[in-house]
Amino acid sequence: MEKMLKVGVITSTHGIRGEVKVFPTTDDPGRFKVLKQVILDTGKDTLQLEIENVKFFKQFVILKFKGIDNINDVERYKRCALLVERQDAVPLEDGEYFVADMLGMKVQTEDGELFGTLADVMETGANDVYVIASPAHGEVLVPAIRECIQNIDIEQGMMTIHLMEGLI
Repeated sequence: MEKMLKVGVITSTHGIRGEVKVFPTTDDPGRFKVLKQVILDTGKDTLQLEIENVKFFKQFVILKFKGIDNINDVERYKRCALLVERQDAVPLEDGEYFVADMLGMKVQTEDGELFGTLADVMETGANDVYVIASPAHGEVLVPAIRECIQNIDIEQGMMTIHLMEGLI
């Protein structure tokens, strides 16, 4: 299980006072209102940043970090991920999972036959769609609905699916 969870990606600067525009990668962008700090992943190292101010603009979150007051100080952080530690993550409801914990899990059919590996999760308007890399069928898209997803076992790293007609 991942220790750190991605909550957003810095897309650009916003204004000249050190604010950044963040594309949220969390279900609930409103969570930024209660976040006190985030971890910036530069690719080489990580930095602990304290959030000073939060605003919302269209689908983006505008963040101001304490101690960063100039556009030149944040320019180099474009395309960097913002992470939180697992204990600071939003509590999950029953039947909800962190995508980071699901990626790479084995997928089997309801009769126990290994079908493939979960490669990606696409968010759509109605429901998520699981992208399964299957050696026999290539890339298979399975809707994350009760009729198709029978069980998800994070500890065992296994998902059990029912292949509805027309999916492969």
